[in-house]
Amino acid sequence: MDPKIIIIIAVSYLYGFFEVFMNLRQRSKSKITTSSDKSSLCWLYGLITVGYALSFSIGATKIGRIHDWNTFFAIGIALFVIGLMIRIHSILTLKQYFTYSVAKVENHKLIETGLYKFIRHPGYLGQLIIFIGISTSISNWLSIPFMVIPVAIGYIYRIKVEERFMIEQMGEKYLNYQKRTKSLIPMIY
Repeated sequence: MDPKIIIIIAVSYLYGFFEVFMNLRQRSKSKITTSSDKSSLCWLYGLITVGYALSFSIGATKIGRIHDWNTFFAIGIALFVIGLMIRIHSILTLKQYFTYSVAKVENHKLIETGLYKFIRHPGYLGQLIIFIGISTSISNWLSIPFMVIPVAIGYIYRIKVEERFMIEQMGEKYLNYQKRTKSLIPMIY
């Protein structure tokens, strides 16, 4: 088996373990006062699983294969690292207000520093870049949309659920924040 495939699989698993570890750690520390996830986390996990299955399945074939394997592998790994840095930065910026479920924690306040000054969901942007990186590293044109489309659908739904919840919880303050910032991509969306 090609060492690059082993690296891609290992990176994917390590990233998954990182998210599971952070989820368990956050659950033990947070003091959630109100929650309204509307199954968005389950939908998101399901669509990420679909994205992985489709992306890796098509990536294992010669259909859509990019023959400049080293270049796309390197680009994919670089995107993964950039996405992970954005994800970690967003978690560290939120500190005790970071939750995996759509929830309000004790003494919750709106964070508008770091990347949150420009976009409302930098953690999700980081994750999307991670998934683009993983699918790019497979070096198959079809792997990228097969990963990105289901994952993007999951995040779009999750963002809608989270935004409604934040408006309910914070009202005018969050509405003003929405007017000043983009949802996911600075100056675009």
